Amino acid sequence: MSSQPEDNLTVNMKITGKVQGVGFRYFVLRQAQELGILGWVNNKPNGDVEAFAQGEKADLERFIAKVKEGPSFSRVEDVSLNWVKEAEQYFGFEII
Repeated sequence: MSSQPEDNLTVNMKITGKVQGVGFRYFVLRQAQELGILGWVNNKPNGDVEAFAQGEKADLERFIAKVKEGPSFSRVEDVSLNWVKEAEQYFGFEII
């Protein structure tokens, strides 16, 4: 059974606010690529955005801070974090 390296963490994020129709997913994708974060981002039917992010703790903390800011036309009200112990390994970051 293979597990992630100790310094690699995975977090499931739910982002609420004005986060659809404002380029939010593309913003998240760019931040992930710049920081070497793996995973995905997705619009939810209820207007929220969900993301799954995997990377080193310091990179994830910077990524989460950027997501909380959001792009200029967005308004992030809340970002809930759920740290995941066992997660599949991702090999890139994509919009799904």
